[in-house]
This record gives sequence, structure tokens and C-alpha cells, in this order.
Amino acid sequence: MILGYAASASVWPGQELVLHVAGDAPQFRVCVYHCADGLLPVFSSDWLAATAAPAGRADANWDWPAYHIKLPRALPSGVYIAHLDTLGGAPVHLALDQAAVLFVVRGPGLHKLLYKIPLATYNAYNFSGGACFYANPPRSIDPPGACLSFLRPGCGIGGPTFGAPDHYDLSSPRQTFAHWDARFIAWLVRNGYQGEFCTDLDIDNDPGLCHSYRLLLSVGHDEYWSEGMRDGVENFIARGGNAAFFSANLCWWRIHLVNDRAAMVCHQGGPHGARDHWWSASGAGRPEDSMAGVSYRHGGGWWDGPRSNGGYLVQIADHCLFQGTGLSNGSAFGAHTTPPLVGYECDGAPLQRLGGDANRLGLMKDAADCGTPVNFQVLAACPLSEQWQERPARETGAGALHAATMGIMEGPGKVFTAGTTDWAQVLGTGQEPCVDTITRNVLQTMLNVPRPCRSTTGTLLERPA
Repeated sequence: MILGYAASASVWPGQELVLHVAGDAPQFRVCVYHCADGLLPVFSSDWLAATAAPAGRADANWDWPAYHIKLPRALPSGVYIAHLDTLGGAPVHLALDQAAVLFVVRGPGLHKLLYKIPLATYNAYNFSGGACFYANPPRSIDPPGACLSFLRPGCGIGGPTFGAPDHYDLSSPRQTFAHWDARFIAWLVRNGYQGEFCTDLDIDNDPGLCHSYRLLLSVGHDEYWSEGMRDGVENFIARGGNAAFFSANLCWWRIHLVNDRAAMVCHQGGPHGARDHWWSASGAGRPEDSMAGVSYRHGGGWWDGPRSNGGYLVQIADHCLFQGTGLSNGSAFGAHTTPPLVGYECDGAPLQRLGGDANRLGLMKDAADCGTPVNFQVLAACPLSEQWQERPARETGAGALHAATMGIMEGPGKVFTAGTTDWAQVLGTGQEPCVDTITRNVLQTMLNVPRPCRSTTGTLLERPA
């Protein structure tokens, strides 16, 4: 077995990639692949001598031998896999639990779209060293909570991952790059969209990073955010930038970067509650709803086995984001896909049924008390039945439905939320063509392609040049 991790998961074109590697194979080489519409080989190193080294603790730098890999200067911005190839070893694929390291090549800001990789969330579920935030969490005294190191194998690929398997897709674990992000990126490439890439830690390190772009994308499961990450994204939106969250459980926990940003701490419970919930007064007191319009506490989770729901019910069919879908008010979509479009985890706004009509849903009068911005529009929603394995408690909104909520806010910048982790698993499969059309409409609108926002012509949008 051979394992490795990067000294930094974010590099510039032509910069050295520093890998820390240990294993019982006598030799290995580093084969770099670009994650686009599939894995594209771009570089192979010479054969290198490997050495054995002991595993470390989940909260510590494993301090394995370092290998300096000079990357080609011409590499485009993107997500890459460094495969630690050995004679007779496992062939490269995106679900490897060993012999692989994920990293991002940054871009110079020449494109309008910036795709953010949720490295902190990958790390929260990374079980290398026998611990993560959900099992055997290593304690931290200052700041209080649990501590996990980024300097260990795993974190998106190449290590064990904690959590229940996906009933609908056993090909990759949840909380890895393969499960959600790789699928969305492949769809972007197939549909002609060009963008640049960063990690969430890059935004924490450079709060102005987003300002070179028009649209920030978040996909899949984007649960763990530092104050620097959130400040950077919210300032970008306030200055006219756009954000699209094809993700859920968004910004649920606050993290603190420690040890020169090589580890993260999160306080998730104790006698006086969790100090690092974003929404609660005992935590950050800064509801995530104010950024995206939705929160997991108004949605829910269904982690194990098959789930059922009635799909998203359309509420504003003449909105430009539904253009070309053929959907009308009250139409349902996403109920019969595999997986169901709504689920694993989903975010919502505090909703109620309007006028006794089961298909008409709108914000509760006290939604603003939960942090829901006054300009949030409910585009579609899916009420969650009592069968859901979790429908979280919340501080207000008595009588409000728990419902996956798709919505948009328009202010200085536009913010779209899909309200589900599993959008990327349905996108591009042909099961529900409107999912692809809505995605194109979101991207076109938020990349600021000139066009009226509302239309009833039913025509599809052109891709950006």
C-alpha cells in the first residue's frame, strides 16, 4: 500500500507540488491527471524510491518524506489527481482510498466562473488516523472543539471516509470529490463552460479572491466554512458578484484554521450547546440563511436506504430560470430520478401552504426571524414528510414546513440555491432534462449574459463563447 498527501492542495501553474508519501512499495511514480470529462493524463514523473513511515494522529501533521514535483507551466486551472503509481498497483480512478492525492491548479482570473472545492468538508469526514469530526474526534482546548489536520492522506480522495454509503450509488463514498463535484465538472466541460478553480481555504487566505470573477459555484456538500471564507463570499456578493449553490447543508458549521492553517477546529457540542453552529445565538449568531436564503434546519436529512418524496413543486414558472423547461406552476420534477433529486441532505426556508392549496408554498410571516432575507424568492419546494430521518429543530417558525427549497435573491449580486446535495447526481443523466435546462439558465443569468430575466418564449439559452 502507498499513501500520500499534499503540503498544499492549491498550487499555481509551474509551481512545485510537494507531496508527502509513504508505503511498502519499493518504487512509485507520480502520474498527474486533469479531472475534466473523465481523467486526462498530463504528466508522469520518474520512478522514485518509496520509504515506509508510521501513520499519525488525525489531528497532527504526519510529517512523511517530501517529494517535490515540478508541474508543467501550461496546466490549465482545474482539479487534478496525483496518482501514486506502483508496479502492479491499483489503476487510477476517482474512488481510490489509497495512492491518490487531490489538488487544484489556480487560475489568473481570465474566466468569469470560479468553482470552489469544499476541502474543509472533505476533511471533516476524512477518517485517516482513525478519527474525524463524527467518530473519535480529537479534542482541542484552544480554541475549544475537535481538531483535524489537513496534512494526512485523504481529503477528497486517497483515504478512508466516514459515513453511510449512498444507497443509490456505491461507486464512490459521499464526502469525496468523485461523488458530486467530479460529475458537475464533467457536465460543465461537456457543455462548453470554461472556468477557474480554487479551494475554500484559498478564499479564507485571500478574501478578495472572488472579485476577479462574476460567478462563484458551490456543488454537492459544502458544510464547513471559516469566517474568512464566509466574509469573502458575502463581500463578493455585496459588491455585485453572483453565487450559485448547487449544494446543501451549506455553511452549517463554523471552523477555525489553526497550526498555520494546517488544521481546523470545530466545536459541535457540549453542556452549553455547540459554539460553532453558524445560526444559533450560542454559536456564531450569524444565520447561514442570510447568505443563501436557506438553511439545513428548515430542510432535513435521509442518510440510509431508499428515500421518497414528491419532487420539487414549481412556484414561479415564468421566472427566467425555468425558461425552456415546459414546467408550469404546481408542476413537480425530480421525484422519480435515481437518486431522487431531493435528498441525502437538503436546505430550506420556513414555508407554509398558501390558500389551502397543497401545491402552493410561500414564506412564513416570521421567516425573517430565522434570517431569511426579504428579497428571497421561492422558485420551487419539496415538503419533507415525517418519514425523513432528520428534520432539525429550529428557533422559530412554529408550524412551518420542513421543505427543500430552491430559490433566488437579487440584490447587488444574485444568489441561487438548489437546496439539495444531489443535484449533480441527476444533472446530465437524461432522467430529468429540466435539471440540465435550469442549470444552464442559472449559469447564463449569473455569468451576466445580456438578456431579459423573464420570458415565456420557451427558447433555450445559448452557451457562453
